[in-house]
Amino acid sequence: MSSRGMLRRGFTDLEDLSDTVDMPFEKSTYINDPIHGYIRLNKDMLQIIDTPQFQRLRSLKQLGTSYFVFPGGSHNRFEHCIGTAFLAGEVIEGLAQRQPELEISARDIRCVTLAGLCHDLGHGPFSHIFDNKFIPQAMPGSKWSHEMGSEMMLDHLIDDNHIDTLDSSDVSFIKQLIRGCAPHSSDGKMFLFDIVANKRNGVDVDRFDYVQRDCYNVGVRTSYDFSRLMLNSRVIGDEICYNQKEAFNLTEMFHTRYSLHKRVYSHRAGKAFELMMVDIMLIADPVLRISEAITDPRRYQLLTDNIVHDIERSSEPELQPARDLITRIYRRDTYKFVDEYLLPPDQASAISSAVTAAAIVGFRTDNDDFVERDVLINIGRINYGKGRENPIDHVRFYSNYAPNEKYAIDREMISLCVPEKYEERILRIYTRSSDKRGQIQRAARRLVNKLNRDLPATPNSSPPSMTPNRGLTIPDNRTVADSKRRRLLF
Repeated sequence: MSSRGMLRRGFTDLEDLSDTVDMPFEKSTYINDPIHGYIRLNKDMLQIIDTPQFQRLRSLKQLGTSYFVFPGGSHNRFEHCIGTAFLAGEVIEGLAQRQPELEISARDIRCVTLAGLCHDLGHGPFSHIFDNKFIPQAMPGSKWSHEMGSEMMLDHLIDDNHIDTLDSSDVSFIKQLIRGCAPHSSDGKMFLFDIVANKRNGVDVDRFDYVQRDCYNVGVRTSYDFSRLMLNSRVIGDEICYNQKEAFNLTEMFHTRYSLHKRVYSHRAGKAFELMMVDIMLIADPVLRISEAITDPRRYQLLTDNIVHDIERSSEPELQPARDLITRIYRRDTYKFVDEYLLPPDQASAISSAVTAAAIVGFRTDNDDFVERDVLINIGRINYGKGRENPIDHVRFYSNYAPNEKYAIDREMISLCVPEKYEERILRIYTRSSDKRGQIQRAARRLVNKLNRDLPATPNSSPPSMTPNRGLTIPDNRTVADSKRRRLLF
């Protein structure tokens, strides 16, 4: 990027737009971001950022409990949202300058930028653990999501801080951009909904920022370049398309996302901390009424990762089990990993339903003394961002010779070294009682052997074959895994 381009980052190029307005000089505020460099925060952004509702994001770790495993992953939702807003502004301003025929207005630029800024306002303690793990157990049947929380908190932020520069239509538009779902009656600019939360193919600025930011902070190297994607994009047929020469770059982005899920977000130890944190919040919920806050923005505003410290400070006897678990986390006395299986794709649902704590207890021997509460089942889903499909199949490209024609690219035209499958399910077993790991593993493997024999083949697959990992087999004479301690005794 040229020095002039660097200096203009964060500015709205209003003179190139149809609804040019005279704007008085206003003092600029800059922040130096480790990912994007200097970012200018304009008046519209600052009136959102300088509020208690947005500052709350400083107390929400981007990686949740993965921070206990990756100490560098200490970044928060606060800087991610600012980075996403910056990229959203860059994308829409670039499209406005390169394609004036799109008639992108100053309002479009402002609302898309603010949607990027506000898209994660609704995250709860430890990010996705709250809405994906805690809420479904604390409030069975609830359909609540952090996107719904973001809409609630945006309304509260505007009302509580008396922001009158956004009218009701602006707020409604920003919410739709956060959801990534265009209304049935729109002005035809459907491509605007591809920028912050792209439901077509997952190529959006939210992903650009968190993939790059997470890699930077946890030390995972990446070779994809999101700035090239942004510069080589244009709107064709009301859809953001990319130059065909960026096809492999896009493939690298999706692979990097998969790699982060495999190596970081789904790390075995990180999942153990996650299970413990869910237990802590479930124990505390009847006393602190944590789950009820999702319908009360004033209470939700105070709900952050600091809930752990609230529990520690409490003297309520009902919270003693939660305080004990927090102490175990500090001492790294975590729930113990027992075993894991990669599930055959076509049998994943049937196996997930069959492998339960109760089912494993049913395969105890007379010498085993573990009970159902000792067993924890965690089923994870890792993919390239579009379920079992290749997300590249949903991206449209153009060439320099036909810049106004969009088309799909076959994966074989990008590389012959492509995956056969794009999603995997991982079934993991943990235990709350470290001295019962061996018992539980042997009982679980007896159950798995039975499933291998009994589950029928589906029309598109062979019978399930889950082979235990020899490297994870716990010897019969080893009840407590203290290999880490033994390595330190030198």
